[in-house]
Amino acid sequence: MLSLVQSDRYPPAPRRFNMAAHVLGHADRLGDKTALCIMDAAGNGERFDYRTLKQAILGTATGLLQHVRPDEKIILQLGNTPEFPIAFLGAIAAGIVPVSLSSALTEIEYREVVDTIRPALALRSINKADMALLRAFRDLPAADYAMGDPARPAFIIYTSGTGGRPTPVVHAHRAIWARQMMWDGWYGLREDDRMLHAGAFNWTYTLGTGLLDPWATGATALIPAQDITPAQLPTLMQAHKATIFAAAPGIYRRLLRAAIPALPYLRHGLSAGEKMAQPVRDAWHEATGKPVYEAFGMSECSTFISSSPANQAPDHTSGFVQQGRTVALIGPDGPVPRGTIGTIAVHKDDPGLMLGYLDRPDDTAARFQGDWFLTGDLATMDENGAITYAGRADDMMNAGGHRVSPIEVEEALTAHPLVTEAAACAVQLRTGVHVIAGFYVATDVIEEEELRDFAAARLATYKMPRLLIARDRLPRGANNKLLRRVLRDEWETTYGQA
Repeated sequence: MLSLVQSDRYPPAPRRFNMAAHVLGHADRLGDKTALCIMDAAGNGERFDYRTLKQAILGTATGLLQHVRPDEKIILQLGNTPEFPIAFLGAIAAGIVPVSLSSALTEIEYREVVDTIRPALALRSINKADMALLRAFRDLPAADYAMGDPARPAFIIYTSGTGGRPTPVVHAHRAIWARQMMWDGWYGLREDDRMLHAGAFNWTYTLGTGLLDPWATGATALIPAQDITPAQLPTLMQAHKATIFAAAPGIYRRLLRAAIPALPYLRHGLSAGEKMAQPVRDAWHEATGKPVYEAFGMSECSTFISSSPANQAPDHTSGFVQQGRTVALIGPDGPVPRGTIGTIAVHKDDPGLMLGYLDRPDDTAARFQGDWFLTGDLATMDENGAITYAGRADDMMNAGGHRVSPIEVEEALTAHPLVTEAAACAVQLRTGVHVIAGFYVATDVIEEEELRDFAAARLATYKMPRLLIARDRLPRGANNKLLRRVLRDEWETTYGQA
């Protein structure tokens, strides 16, 4: 049996379509229901009901059209402020293409983006005049939606850069239509939900899961203000009656460092961005009594493999292919047999798949093998279709001729009660000699022999790290994804021998 799941094709988006119009499809009906609450520690966060949100977005569309022509690109670097989603959807409503950027970029990195994008306008939270202009736009007369082909460009986002330099990805208006497969396939999302997301607005995980999907279903989006710390999140969940909590695994790890209050309204948590270690998932369930449903995806196609309330994944797996998707694990000759490691691939007809990398047709073509978009991530699929993530192809390690996933080693290390996070990678001791190194962060000193014995009880001999290295922190990108290659390069630069 091959590692291939071929679902019935999801119905296409209407021939005349606008992403912002789809997101705001319930706004007139819901009126004064809270659509967005930016939560601060004092409980005085800014709120928008659906009526006000729609007016602000379409007023902003009018304002942007006074400065920018349809189809031109604008840069939005607005942080976790309400101006970001309003400007983002306002641009899309007007047929303008927004490019969302992290506030963590250095000025040099920002200038590199400007040189690449060549925007007609750039709006940044560090410029008070930009923020004042955006707030003034909200009260302008509402623009009409720019309807058109669902496959035309809608917005641009940057990849996380885990495999190299961040790259601009062009998405179509239909990308929001495709996200409907996630509502049941991952979230269990309902109109009466109150979704609290702990990420940065510009990250696709927060933008989609925390804002656009709740609004498209008529739910309420709860977003922490920029000065909220992870330690404050449980109190906010309790006070704002959050029913779903979404965050990266690192946030869950930080929350588990302290006692978590009762969360009677919470149904479950969501995790994405990187693989969640099973010990973290188990500890969260023990502390809260609530499950966590994980999803696998990427900037080029959002999520397409997940666990969900309706289809819970077995322990240590990432979940199942969402209904409506066609996904395979690919080898050189096509889908591999089940139980065999292969590259996760999405069929080219998936409506959520990117249009391509901006102005990089060769790079776009290089990601395809026939009809399949290759993610660069490896996994196995069992007989029931459950998928176990093995890491990125360039993160896989070779030990004595065996391919070893860093995920396996990291889960063995983080199972230790004092280890809060871990990363594994192959480092070069000298030319032609590579060994597995395990880097870890712990809450207290651990004797190396103790940690080695602990891991040895959970790992085959050939999977055991030759090196165990304590770190104060692990390198992560702007979206909090673990950067194993940085650890490898740093170690080899300092200790490697030619």
